[in-house]
Amino acid sequence: MTDQLTGREPEVGRARVRKEDARLVTGRTNWTDNITVPGLLHIAILRSPMAHARIERIDVTPALERPGVVAAYTGRDLAEGLGSLPCAWPVTEDIVLPEHPPVAVDEVRHTGDPVAVVVARDRYAAADALEAIDVDYEPLPPVLNMEAALAEGSPLVHADKGTNRCYTWPLATGEDYATVRERADVVLRRRFVQQRLIPNAMEPRAVVAVPPDTSDQYTLYSATQIPHIVRVMMAVVTGIPEHRLRVVAPDVGGGFGSKLQVYGEEAIGLAVARKLGRPVKWTESRSEGYLATHHGRDQIQDLELAATRDGRLLGLKVDLLADMGAYLMIVTPGVPLLGAFMFPGIYKMDAYDFTCTGVFTTKTPTDAYRGAGRPEATFAIERMMDELAAELGMDSVEVRRRNWIGHDEFPYTTIGGLTYDSGNYESATDKALALFGYDDLRSEQRKREERGDPVRLGIGVSTYTEMCGLAPSRILRDLRYGAGGWEAASIRMLPTGKVEVLTGTSPHGQGHVTSWSQIAADVLGVPFEDVEVLHGDTRTVPQGMDTYGSRSLVVGGVAVHRAARKVVDKARKVAAHLLEASEDDLDFADGVFSVKGSPDAHKTIQEVAFATFTSHDLPDGLEPTINAEHVEDPEAFSYPHGTHLCAVEVDTETGRVRIRSYVCVDDVGKVVNPMIVEGQVHGGLAQGIAQALFEEAVYDEEGNLVSGTMADYLVPCAADLPDFLTDRTETPATTNPLGVKGVGEAGTIASTPAVVNAVVDALRPLGVTDVRMPCTPERIWRALRDARSARPEEGSS
Repeated sequence: MTDQLTGREPEVGRARVRKEDARLVTGRTNWTDNITVPGLLHIAILRSPMAHARIERIDVTPALERPGVVAAYTGRDLAEGLGSLPCAWPVTEDIVLPEHPPVAVDEVRHTGDPVAVVVARDRYAAADALEAIDVDYEPLPPVLNMEAALAEGSPLVHADKGTNRCYTWPLATGEDYATVRERADVVLRRRFVQQRLIPNAMEPRAVVAVPPDTSDQYTLYSATQIPHIVRVMMAVVTGIPEHRLRVVAPDVGGGFGSKLQVYGEEAIGLAVARKLGRPVKWTESRSEGYLATHHGRDQIQDLELAATRDGRLLGLKVDLLADMGAYLMIVTPGVPLLGAFMFPGIYKMDAYDFTCTGVFTTKTPTDAYRGAGRPEATFAIERMMDELAAELGMDSVEVRRRNWIGHDEFPYTTIGGLTYDSGNYESATDKALALFGYDDLRSEQRKREERGDPVRLGIGVSTYTEMCGLAPSRILRDLRYGAGGWEAASIRMLPTGKVEVLTGTSPHGQGHVTSWSQIAADVLGVPFEDVEVLHGDTRTVPQGMDTYGSRSLVVGGVAVHRAARKVVDKARKVAAHLLEASEDDLDFADGVFSVKGSPDAHKTIQEVAFATFTSHDLPDGLEPTINAEHVEDPEAFSYPHGTHLCAVEVDTETGRVRIRSYVCVDDVGKVVNPMIVEGQVHGGLAQGIAQALFEEAVYDEEGNLVSGTMADYLVPCAADLPDFLTDRTETPATTNPLGVKGVGEAGTIASTPAVVNAVVDALRPLGVTDVRMPCTPERIWRALRDARSARPEEGSS
């Protein structure tokens, strides 16, 4: 809407084409692997082919004889200058925290564990020399099944710890669950499995480490989501003083949580650069990344839900086993606990009992993957709501309506202990149902069932919320997280009137440059095109907590907004002096300070910036700058929500699933750029649907990753996905001045249960009550076969 006083259309809310895209899509980019510096050497890493083994002997000297090889190191060679890789989230006092060397010294604990490093003049010579390294392994039993790993007498991943149990973390709120259960008419017990997933960012991970040359500073380029956190942690791991370490995240091609990590390869790069006094580069291959980049999900969920006969929820009990993998990475233990508060979802109940047990296995470590704990929780409660509807013979939407928080009840403190500030589940659901044609589809479903159509129609519902914008530092303290949830931004008004925004959030495809330009342009009243956004370099932007957990806008964007407000406040003092007026007598609109009642007496903010630069006529004692910075520590999480509806056709003869229609209505609060929101939702839907139907990391009995390439691990392409019909409602957040909520993970969180609920809904009349993800044709065929086998023969007594 155009401002009636100034004629200027606000930037926030405009569907701006991303200003960074022209450079990115035409190749004028600076990916880490593009970086070349004089004297650059290349690193290749030998990785364990075994899931669990002692290293009896390792000889790297034959590699040194290969052409182009400069150096080769074992884990013991590098151990002197490298500490253990960090875990920043020790969730309990008695958590088991094993050592995690960047290169294994005595024992390997998952296929892909590094055992040696070769440095050569080009990457091919380095890779070829790996085969010359001689390693003798003594095999140890792999540990692959979480329940077996906890049993007495199980082989141990870390023998010195005496257990495969990493931690047990309980949460019980409301009334006593056992008491509530006694008065329930219906008690449902279900087990759901969240399969292990492998991230697939467009850009593989890469590292370039440059030792000091003309300066006294190390520079680490890394394809990372978290340059500021990497800087702190690499200082700890390598012993390089933090003030002598610069970390740069150049253009980063996707992450989805997989680059929210402090990886051993970053430490190896710095260690080798320090040893040789030469810059070095490492870039992973795709198959190497499948072994070495952390994985996601991998949980067993045992759930019990208690309800009345009329469908009212009474209580929920969750027993969760979470696979840590072989080591604890930066936030591995905390990921399942992000979901702990979200299992109750949008629903009211009297009792909630949650326990999570973290378990070590000889698999690649798990850590954050898009949604990080929230998708797993949403899947569980949304599947259980469908199970309750089926048990009671109720419509799946109706059972949700009877239990969700009403729009007039906000702010609402949930049974999980979170206070949802705003929302309107009724509005989002009503709009989604209308767009979907819900009643017509239900009618068609009944007709197909009556005529025994072998292609069954299923309808899946997912009404969700999530907590994002990671978040108030005091809450993170209480959760034993090792850092704060604040974010930093600075605004620099240049003498020529242009604007530089420095942000501590580091984008990897989200469009921060465009959105932050829109926010700053609105507050300052300057053209969108005159705003430059700088990020990803700890020397340029020394403060930041980086990008993950849908926090960039609700924390980083709000920091930009508040820093820009500070610029205006400082500029007001200068403008008042120049206009010989009181600050209280000045209006500010569309970048212009004007005297109330005398609009011809005015100064633009650009004129004020230049006057401040010259400092020829400033009030006595006023600092000659209108630049400002702000560090935002949010007062609460933000809570986007929405309703996702999916219709699938399932061929009962082949098990094939086709998504016929997909509708989602999300509420992400105030929208800064609708085009960017749409893109984030589409990308999230693709990943959530992929978990439901396509993707799974599979290990064999010896602990080998048998889905270790794109030929074996099915990442869907555009042809595998449906057209999406998306829309929004808008319930502004009340806990930040922009009214914004997160959007980066919403599509992933909501879509997986919508699709699986649709598949089960199609097959339920045939006796199928669950299909383990991914819902492949084979698994559906087997589920139908098992249901037929369990059904009594017609005419039998």
